[in-house]
Amino acid sequence: TNTDGVLIDVSRTLEETRGVLAYFKSPTTPNVSDGIEAAVRQVLEIASVPPSNVACVSIGTTAFVNAVLEADARRLAKVAVIRLCGPYTRQCPPFIDFPVRLRALTEGHVGYVDGGFEIDGREIAALNESQIIEQCTIIKEKGLRNVVVAGIFSPLDNEGKQEVAAKHIIERELGAVNVVCSRDVGQVGLLERENASILNAAILTFAQRTIKGFQRAMRALDLTCPLFLTQNDGTLTSAAAAARLPIRTFASGPTNSMRGAAFLAGLDDKNTARQGKSNIVVDVGGTTTDVGVLLPSGFPRQAAAFIEVGGVRTNFSMADVQSIGLGGGSIVRVSESPKGRQVSVGPDSVGHHLTRDAKVFGGNVLTSTDIVVASGHADVGNKASVRDIEAEVVAKANGVIKKLLEGIIDKMKTSPEDVRVLLVGGGGIISPDKLSGVAEIIRPPYFDVANAVGAAMAKVAGEIDTIELLQGRDIDQVIGAIKLQSIEKAVKAGADRASIQVVEVTNLPVQYVTNQATRIIVKAAGELAIDALVSEDVDNPAGDDAGASAEVAETQKLISAVTVEEEIESINIEEYRPSINSDRSWQLSELDLEWIAEGCGVLGTGGGGSPYPPFLVARQMLREGKKIPVFDPEDVPEDATERLQGGSEIPASARALMKYMGMDDFAGAISDEIGGGNGIQPMIVAAELGKPVLDADLMGRAYPNIMPSASNPHSVENILRTVTTEMGSRSGVSMAPLTRKTCQEYGITRSVSQAWRIGRAIALCRKKNEIKNVPSAILQLQNGECLFVGKIFNVQRVRPPKYFFSDGAEHHEIEQEVRKGFTWGSVTIVPLRSDEEEEPDITENSVTRKWGPEDKLTIPFQNENLYAILESPTGSKKILVTVPDLITVLDSQSGSSIGTQDYR
Repeated sequence: TNTDGVLIDVSRTLEETRGVLAYFKSPTTPNVSDGIEAAVRQVLEIASVPPSNVACVSIGTTAFVNAVLEADARRLAKVAVIRLCGPYTRQCPPFIDFPVRLRALTEGHVGYVDGGFEIDGREIAALNESQIIEQCTIIKEKGLRNVVVAGIFSPLDNEGKQEVAAKHIIERELGAVNVVCSRDVGQVGLLERENASILNAAILTFAQRTIKGFQRAMRALDLTCPLFLTQNDGTLTSAAAAARLPIRTFASGPTNSMRGAAFLAGLDDKNTARQGKSNIVVDVGGTTTDVGVLLPSGFPRQAAAFIEVGGVRTNFSMADVQSIGLGGGSIVRVSESPKGRQVSVGPDSVGHHLTRDAKVFGGNVLTSTDIVVASGHADVGNKASVRDIEAEVVAKANGVIKKLLEGIIDKMKTSPEDVRVLLVGGGGIISPDKLSGVAEIIRPPYFDVANAVGAAMAKVAGEIDTIELLQGRDIDQVIGAIKLQSIEKAVKAGADRASIQVVEVTNLPVQYVTNQATRIIVKAAGELAIDALVSEDVDNPAGDDAGASAEVAETQKLISAVTVEEEIESINIEEYRPSINSDRSWQLSELDLEWIAEGCGVLGTGGGGSPYPPFLVARQMLREGKKIPVFDPEDVPEDATERLQGGSEIPASARALMKYMGMDDFAGAISDEIGGGNGIQPMIVAAELGKPVLDADLMGRAYPNIMPSASNPHSVENILRTVTTEMGSRSGVSMAPLTRKTCQEYGITRSVSQAWRIGRAIALCRKKNEIKNVPSAILQLQNGECLFVGKIFNVQRVRPPKYFFSDGAEHHEIEQEVRKGFTWGSVTIVPLRSDEEEEPDITENSVTRKWGPEDKLTIPFQNENLYAILESPTGSKKILVTVPDLITVLDSQSGSSIGTQDYR
């Protein structure tokens, strides 16, 4: 909405003004460079500082992410993707989970070539130069100028053997093109890293043009200093680097506000009593309020493993920010009901028209700013204009504002303790001075331009994100070496070596492997080394906009072609009914598949693998015209044989098994476990081989161990997992064929339709904005109870403390660790206090509170959740439930299940 500028003297940051010499705020211009030039010119004039005295300019912008969010054909280009994968991953192609419109705008070409790495760093296949050249010929014929190279486990390729080598070949063959290596963009996770790389490539030409505009604006102001842009994590990147990886600036806005708030409040001063604790930053704008957590390191808490940008799942770093529709321009409405007068605030807003439409500025729209002026807590505009607002309306509106702020702050807390809040943003005047669950509210000086301050005072960081095999190695020595790498990376990026500190160390064991593979993330950060700064021009190898008009015109045709598919009348999920054929078979739709995947996640009890990738594969098969029928067990002949599991590898193993057993055919597919991604696998087999899926599975959940009939079952399990590791962390296993009668007598019938019902229940709660009712909605479908409501307080993954408990007869010690292909550990959940709960009625209906305000729940896991222990403040422990009952943890934001690998 606005462009904010500040000028800071870095030699005076310990003064009360924090070194701020001047600041300026004005409406953002259609050409963002013009607004930036005006802001910089104003602060220089106000402070009477000559351009030659400016050491650097730092810009935080949302221009690039807006191009993706708006799916703007004028700013997005088509992308060619070359995947280095050998024989793997082709069932889950690039662009598979892009929204239809965005896919039409960005998908230019997809090619598969040899390459990729195993999880231990060995090559799946060596890079084949002739295959790369063949792909270049096709890309050249299509006239594409932006190319992504994405290889399996490419972040492990520290020597640049594959993606970097492929990039050099492409640049040699095609000349003036932009080539993006996925290892430079995202983290471990092929699909999400590839998606982020595609988005990055799609905006490259626009980003390069925009950043060149920034540099022209600087030259117009006689500024010869270097230009930096702020990144998602609150650190700086050079203009040239931002022009190569603009995606790293997508979420810099909220991050800048958090960093600016901490700086203005003096929290970065090690001598202050406020330093060393996490703080919640509340940034109140004209329309929305953004809330994030600033860690003791001075950097924002990062969001979960996966972030959706414009409907695309990615995994690049981004601050964990929650937003609500509350701001200084929020519209206040008054209505009468049988319960009396009702007052609502937002979520709609007059936005940047506040000074035109609000009552205190002569308008006729009642806003939150009018309420705070009428209550005497702010002196803005003409007070006489709001004297006629009834006291009851003012009181109720203030109560709504207070509750909204308390609710969003509570969602961001990680413990029941009262927190410190830094309040910034131009709309911050609407906040009351006291909030429940908040120990202190700090309104720092210059709070309304905190985002510009955060950009100006951003640090420089170096981050290493890699997978290490810890078998036979000392983890402390491994992490120590990675810390040194991160420090050197920060220095190379422009940090002052003397100021660098390691601010983040994370290690996450990789599930389902036997070699103690562990993902380790280390970040080091320091102050910008002013003396070492060198101005650097932005390259645009693909040219500015040559041929762009023709490409836009072609894209508009594509969009019109897909509009029918995209804008089909939305399904009313409350009235939706599955498609049942005359033979009583259930023909799955995309919505059916989505709900089944959601339900499989719940039934997976934290394991079974993520349902998302197999869901995408099965959905793509439906879109290609293949069918996935599901049969009730009663409608399959009892002597017909069923097949287990699914996936691209599994049809091949099924054919081999049938040949070995001399079988001509089989009746259908069934999963050995409905939980997690394994519940979706039979549907891929069904679509691939033209067979139905039996509405059943063999255990009704996910199970942490396979126990076949053998002299040494543990060795069988170890062999299977070792083979899986050798085959790229994924293998297909075909078990012995079973008759329908055996599946029905010894398996769990109708578990597929039960997963569908659970998924539907969650979807209905989401539609009604009643996520709090998800537990009771599930418990209306399945026997059980809600054990606990709270927030994750601690996660132990590698060699955590021993757990000691008594079952009344014997005493037991259980030590959790990572071993034999399993991720062992535990998650501890603590309750919210009653005054912190956003929805006090969460325990209504079938969810009954059975825990005390000081109790805590610990759930040990071995890939799946094993049992739940309730511990009282006195130290007594009680086992509430164990396997084989299903113990699942749900996310209070979405209602979805959380896998043990995603506990944070």
